[in-house]
Amino acid sequence: MSLRLVIVGLPSSGKTTVFNALTRAEAATGTYTAAEDQPNVAMVKVPDPRLDVLTEMFKPKKTVPADVQYVDVAGLAKGMGQQGLSGKLLGHLAQGQALVHVVRAFEDSAVPHPEDSVDPLRDIETLNLELTFSDLGIIEKRLERIKNTIGKTRGPEREANEREAALLERLRVELEAGRPIRAVELGEEEEKALRGFGFLTAKPLLILLNLGEGQLGEEGERLVAAARERFGGPRIEVAALAGKIEMELAQLEPADAAEFMADLGIAESGLDRVIRLSYGLLGLISFLTAGPDECRAWTIPRGSTAVDAAGAIHSDLARGFIRAEVVAYDDLVAAGSMAEARKRGVLRSEGRTYVVKDGDVIEILFNV
Repeated sequence: MSLRLVIVGLPSSGKTTVFNALTRAEAATGTYTAAEDQPNVAMVKVPDPRLDVLTEMFKPKKTVPADVQYVDVAGLAKGMGQQGLSGKLLGHLAQGQALVHVVRAFEDSAVPHPEDSVDPLRDIETLNLELTFSDLGIIEKRLERIKNTIGKTRGPEREANEREAALLERLRVELEAGRPIRAVELGEEEEKALRGFGFLTAKPLLILLNLGEGQLGEEGERLVAAARERFGGPRIEVAALAGKIEMELAQLEPADAAEFMADLGIAESGLDRVIRLSYGLLGLISFLTAGPDECRAWTIPRGSTAVDAAGAIHSDLARGFIRAEVVAYDDLVAAGSMAEARKRGVLRSEGRTYVVKDGDVIEILFNV
């Protein structure tokens, strides 16, 4: 699976700068409106040092990291959610597996804030309200449609409509009370019933405070703590980065970037941090395949079985699954080769129900 993260934010939050920092792109920065419905899109290879080590070990013909797609949509101005987001903008947002909310924390007189003052907590609240209004609008339209047609239905179809209406009414009450859908406890069937709506407050949310250089360190940590205390909750994470600095780092050679980061006290690049936190929010892990033809990282949900992993590679492997040959990454590196790992007894055979662990190196045996 390819991870799709949608970057959102109020105008002048610096979200396109953050997009450039994460993707090494050179998209034009500055405010643009929702009328410009073509987002900035870029695919990024997920950094994974384990894959680099396996490449050195196996000397494959090619190495294929996992992918993350970043989508930078138009700024969400105050009041847009209440008026109803445009179909294209809503579509871009709904297709994301998670939202990355870039929040302005930096001061810059050359870039006026729409509210004439910088207040990250206020801006987080504003965007949360816009997403809530959007979801409420979708619910109200669907409830109206069910109300107008339910009298014409009978039997199982009517019962299904009644269940859906009851669920949507419950969500409406929660949203009006200020509780996002991601915080509402839902059963498996209820979650399945909601998948087609693309509700925005149901999506995992990474709140990313966009700092100025002078805010790195204690001030940035204080802002993160305040945002986490007020807005933290299920499937929400809060972090910070200095977007302008990170964009400059992204244009440097790796050695120069590492030296610059050390000088500024930045321990982890913005790209690494955002991907790590996003994987955690979405409950994703990586397993690896390695051999003379290819070394590759694959992204799957935590809790996936060996046959699920086989299906991530190709449906034929899942259909004809016999067993999985599995070795933990650390054990393989310590052994130095698959043959030695087998000799040491750390390369083992697992069946369909084996739960894959992050960093497992797997070979699928199948027969179709």
